[in-house]
Amino acid sequence: MGEAKPLGVVSNYFDHVCVAAIKLESSLKVGAKIRFVGGENTDFEQKVDSMQIHHDKVGKAKKGDEVGLIVKERVRKGYRVFKA
Repeated sequence: MGEAKPLGVVSNYFDHVCVAAIKLESSLKVGAKIRFVGGENTDFEQKVDSMQIHHDKVGKAKKGDEVGLIVKERVRKGYRVFKA
């Protein structure tokens, strides 16, 4: 696999709804594949099915935005996010 492009970092995780807040370092669109890496054994990919900014559904977000999206596995603050 080629060099993964850094996308952002997990700034928060809401366990009860399985939602990660991600502070973006580059733009992101619904439909993109992303990869979470962190801790000792967290490394998984998933598709962005939907995302929100301040509880409003959005189709795309830009560098500097903080987005919320449902994740299929538990993540923690500080985990890195890459474009898959």
